[in-house]
Amino acid sequence: MLLKFFLNSSNTGFLRGLAVEFNESTNAIRLELNKLEEAKLLESQFEGPRKVFRANAKHPLFPDIQSIVRKYIGIEDIIQSVILHLGNPYEVYLMGELAQGIDSDKLNLLIMGENIDIDYLNKLVAKAQKLVSRDIGYLVLSPEEFKQQYPRLNQQNLLLIWQREEEPRKK
Repeated sequence: MLLKFFLNSSNTGFLRGLAVEFNESTNAIRLELNKLEEAKLLESQFEGPRKVFRANAKHPLFPDIQSIVRKYIGIEDIIQSVILHLGNPYEVYLMGELAQGIDSDKLNLLIMGENIDIDYLNKLVAKAQKLVSRDIGYLVLSPEEFKQQYPRLNQQNLLLIWQREEEPRKK
């Protein structure tokens, strides 16, 4: 459940929805939610009749837990072994189930940049897959292509995981 809330802090969930998503009883989910809320790792609010939970990004342990979750998924390894050696990437997004906080064997990335060496990317992805024990898929777009396709792509819950510090791009 930590993956759901701490990979993407904008993810929310409510008791019955989480029970279905994780294929667990509502009682088991309720116990975990109560523990996490009591520890102030999750915060909640009512939206109509539902109590909706989200990560408490102000908690002092939030950055540490988020870092652990990212290491579990392998994002840090991918950035170090793949992204920084590609050419001129500007932003990298996580897409698909993992971006929604659902554990998956597939790690889908969107790389926005220029002069990306696709042959080299293929070799690095093969190596990174062994490091993270996940299948890695990717989509490479130029800044112009990204701008054109952003409305459609954002429906896949894009989660920005890396951005070039010296040249941030605007959507």
